[in-house]
Amino acid sequence: MENVTNLWMLKIIAIIGLLNTLYLIYHKVKGTNVLCLGFPEEWCKKVTQSSQSKTFGIPNPYLGFAMLTAILVSLRFYEIEALPFWPAFLLITFGFLFSIYFIYVQAVKIKAFCTWCVLSAVVFLFLFLFSLLEMGIL
Repeated sequence: MENVTNLWMLKIIAIIGLLNTLYLIYHKVKGTNVLCLGFPEEWCKKVTQSSQSKTFGIPNPYLGFAMLTAILVSLRFYEIEALPFWPAFLLITFGFLFSIYFIYVQAVKIKAFCTWCVLSAVVFLFLFLFSLLEMGIL
């Protein structure tokens, strides 16, 4: 374990991401619209109801929740030295690349942004940066 601060930051950021996905899941289950902060109200609706809001038929917030849970579990195993860091790094990198792709989809295909999807991308950006620090790359 390189730096305890990096590990704590990774866990805190992942928990923020989990809370974000739980908010989206809540609204998905209830069938209600999410609050669209910083963007026109119809944009969030357009994004969350688009065909791109699912991957392989699974709503993206469910996949995000699963991904962030797996990241937290792998970070815990890393913390107790039961796993090296690379499994967490691979999960984080995959999530980061997917979030870049989904920002592209929002900008180019949907032509609208959702506050919570952008927050998810920011979460994965910071997870990626702190994982690079943990790997000793930055």
